[in-house]
Amino acid sequence: MSTNTKVYLRRSASEPDPATNVVEKEKMEVAPELGSPTSNDESTGFIERGMKTMLSIRKSKRKNEKEQEGTGTWRRRLLSFQFPKSSEENKTKILDGLEEIVDKAETEPTEGKPLSVMEINDLIQKKQLLEAFASIKYLEDETIAERDADKYKDNPQEFLRKTKDVDLLYTSITSMIQSIVVGTLEHHTVEESTLTSLVTLIAREEAAHPNTGTAADPGSDLLGSPRKWREKWREAVNEGTRKRVLSIPMASTEEEKAWLDLHLSFLQKHLLEDLLKIKSSVKKCYPEEYRVCEVYVEAFHNAIASHLQDLSQRPLEFNELYSLLDWVVNTYHSSMELDGQLFGQECCGNNACRSWGKNELFLGHSDLKPEVQTENLSLLLTTADWDRLNDDYITSVKGKIKSYFGNILTLEVTEKWEKEVPPEVKDNLYQSSLSLDIQTIIGEHMKLSEAISKKLKRKTLELCLAELHEFIPRFGEKFLEWNEVHDSPMFAPYFAAYINSFHDLLSGLETVFQVNTEELQKILAALTRNFRNVFLNKLRTKTQPLLKKILTKDWILAREKPNSLAVAVSQFSEHLQHTRQPLGQELLCHVHKYVVREYIVQIIKPKKKMNGEKRQQVSERIKQEVKILNNALIDHGSDSSWLLPAISHIANIIGEKRKDRIKEYVKELTQDYPDIRKEHIMAILTVRGLGFTSRRMIFQQGFHHALESPDGEDGNTLFAEIDVPAVVSCF
Repeated sequence: MSTNTKVYLRRSASEPDPATNVVEKEKMEVAPELGSPTSNDESTGFIERGMKTMLSIRKSKRKNEKEQEGTGTWRRRLLSFQFPKSSEENKTKILDGLEEIVDKAETEPTEGKPLSVMEINDLIQKKQLLEAFASIKYLEDETIAERDADKYKDNPQEFLRKTKDVDLLYTSITSMIQSIVVGTLEHHTVEESTLTSLVTLIAREEAAHPNTGTAADPGSDLLGSPRKWREKWREAVNEGTRKRVLSIPMASTEEEKAWLDLHLSFLQKHLLEDLLKIKSSVKKCYPEEYRVCEVYVEAFHNAIASHLQDLSQRPLEFNELYSLLDWVVNTYHSSMELDGQLFGQECCGNNACRSWGKNELFLGHSDLKPEVQTENLSLLLTTADWDRLNDDYITSVKGKIKSYFGNILTLEVTEKWEKEVPPEVKDNLYQSSLSLDIQTIIGEHMKLSEAISKKLKRKTLELCLAELHEFIPRFGEKFLEWNEVHDSPMFAPYFAAYINSFHDLLSGLETVFQVNTEELQKILAALTRNFRNVFLNKLRTKTQPLLKKILTKDWILAREKPNSLAVAVSQFSEHLQHTRQPLGQELLCHVHKYVVREYIVQIIKPKKKMNGEKRQQVSERIKQEVKILNNALIDHGSDSSWLLPAISHIANIIGEKRKDRIKEYVKELTQDYPDIRKEHIMAILTVRGLGFTSRRMIFQQGFHHALESPDGEDGNTLFAEIDVPAVVSCF
């Protein structure tokens, strides 16, 4: 009992207490209905015993009731008494009368007693709410009657005191009602008799205080005003569910890394148990009009929504954000079509999120049907909260993807480049795990986000592609930096392996993820060009010392093996055999053209004049060396057979003695290579040893017309890429 209640305790011991006359009064009121003056003594004794039984039933708050009718009400259907065998007819009449009296006692309010405030409050604390209410009503009616009779005209303080007594007692009983309702969720078992009495109490209060449509202002005369206990009951349900949700165990991040997963699991488990208890045990204690299941589901829904909003305000990491979103979408559900109706997005297409009935993890559990209906629930998360969580998730995914790609690069450096581990070969192709690793990362995050919504899936894919566009150039720069520092022979195998892997990546993104790879193709094309240029530079570095020996004395005297250049080129080009086509062949053609082009460059450089014998030796040496070189490249897979005649034509021109035959060789050269210019022919003829007049005569005899189209019709160019030395050009 509160302090205020104690202050207003009243009724002194000297005041008459008619409680001792209750039994006699009840007998006097009921006796006429039970029999007549002619009833024999046996029947009279039976009536008295029946009265005592009836009164005992009414005072015990029906704690031992076994049968109920409807929802929240019960009726005693059988009264068993012993009748003398000689009065069978009276037995039937009296039994019918007693049943009628018991039914009347069930439906009519308990008669109030003039108890003290202390006594009434004791009844409230003992949860004898019907008796307490009757006595409060008795006190309230008495105060109203005395007020109307102007009893307090000269003593308004006494009226104020009695009014406060009534209000405090009603407040106390209101608190007990709320305590009982809140305790329904806190206890494992349901006190059905207490809840049933609670329903009866609310009904009696509503009958005693008809709602006039206006609520009394605080501080005004509350006597006779509706106490709105049904609203207090609903408030208590809301408070009980709120406390229940907040009571679910939740570890700290320091105690448990997966604290949110565990908490949401506990939340699902305990609240499902609560709802099953509401359906099986609580609902039957209330009339249908209370819509108990609906009220509790809505209260739980609001409590969970508030709780999740609080959780969403925390600084959540990636796994925690996903757990929260996944729980809302795939465990709880709060709309028939999640994306389209709840969050303003198109439906994700998952069967699990289209309706409550298809998900039995929580509110859609089969054991809750059909009482638990969820179609009319409000949003579990507001659109703003949902969008904010999605944005936080995408931001977190971005950090994750960037970190994953960074780890891939780190592993390539530490586990492969620094240790110079050669790439694996499968199906005659160098292998790298880059494509598989990247596609696995993207696929996993796509799968996770798709379980939330299609919109989140699209955002995740867009994010992954954006990070990939940034990662590939960064990867290429790191690889070339490593090569520049180490100049490792593993550059060519790694180069081929990465080209293969990036080709697979493009194919996978197009077929598996159905994305437009146009931008990525541009990035990979630029990367491939950079790798190819470095590859050719390394080839140039390796071959230039050998190329510069062409037409030198040692070279002419065959002191250098004719296959030296071919061997050096093969060491590079053999790796291109393990490159995915057509890239491998394209690169091999670049190598083939480079070697032929650089060979010609060395031939047409200004040299000392050679006599006829030397020219013969040079011609034969060129033919021998170029044949070995061309055969090696063709064997490695080059399809640039159009390059084969170029150096042979030049070798024939250098070794030919007859000028008319030189004309024919020049003609063949210009026909095979339309991009050749006058300067190139002049340089070749100079190496042959022809003077200015001879060279001019060749052009005057009709070969110049073939030099007017510098580009070949088939797109192949060779001489267009060769600069003529200045000295030769001037000469």
